[in-house]
Amino acid sequence: MPASQKIVSHLWFDTAAVEAATFYASSFPDSQLISVTRLRDTPSGDCDVVSFDLTGYAFQAISAGPFFKPNPSISFIVYLPTPAQIDTLWSRLSDGGQTLMPLESYPFSARYGWVQDRFGISWQLTLSENPSDPPVIIPALLFVGDNCGKAEEALHFYTSVFSASRIGQIRRYGPDQAPDREGTILFADFVLEHQSFALSDSAFAHDFGFNEAISFIVNCETQEEIDHYWERLSAVPEAEQCGWLKDRYGVSWQIVPAALEEMMRHGAPEQIARVTQAFLPMKKLDLAALQSAYAAVTE
Repeated sequence: MPASQKIVSHLWFDTAAVEAATFYASSFPDSQLISVTRLRDTPSGDCDVVSFDLTGYAFQAISAGPFFKPNPSISFIVYLPTPAQIDTLWSRLSDGGQTLMPLESYPFSARYGWVQDRFGISWQLTLSENPSDPPVIIPALLFVGDNCGKAEEALHFYTSVFSASRIGQIRRYGPDQAPDREGTILFADFVLEHQSFALSDSAFAHDFGFNEAISFIVNCETQEEIDHYWERLSAVPEAEQCGWLKDRYGVSWQIVPAALEEMMRHGAPEQIARVTQAFLPMKKLDLAALQSAYAAVTE
């Protein structure tokens, strides 16, 4: 994981985490599969946890059963410097996938397309403003159904929770863009912990919404930091499990100690097993307890 990346996008699959991560790492420029760790004896059985890097942006994925399916409520905007790069990546991602918006010229971009790939993950490919810019990946949240009209509230909420945050450009719907309500968010970008995100409202009928298939890991250095994010973000007590929570909009977050990934990536099998069994019954994670499980000496 890049040292500066505090928030990591996490993808949930039934069984395809390794396959999907390998596919993405071979499709995006300057990308790589970093590690695969198997968790034993979880409620979902044995689970593969995969870390990978796409053009400098850290991702994590898990194979943990058919409980959640990704959908376009959270997608990833990919800014690429040349039309040729867009076309190449589009060809890879659209193979076996579904086109949500055709790859063509739009008023907001000379080259843009929105595709849901064969694994269910949605990507918005668009041309960078400057051909010399490196590729950039930005998670984008779409507020639909009961959430529609709440994007601006969420914009202010998220930037109040995270430090090193700011609100960027805001574009609003006009009076002639029904069914979307005038003044709601057509597109806004913002920064959390030096990382870019985007969000939009959509009043069109959609058969999807936020779920656990795509969540955001927040890597915390201390228990105090874990406590802060847990208190501010958790809004659905019954969703609290193993460091996972849901916020007031239904977006899922994983509030975890940054040391946990190092434990799981570099620990011996018996250490990984002890840490896994330690965190499974937890709701909010206890850093000291996890460190104790990792360091315990087997008799």
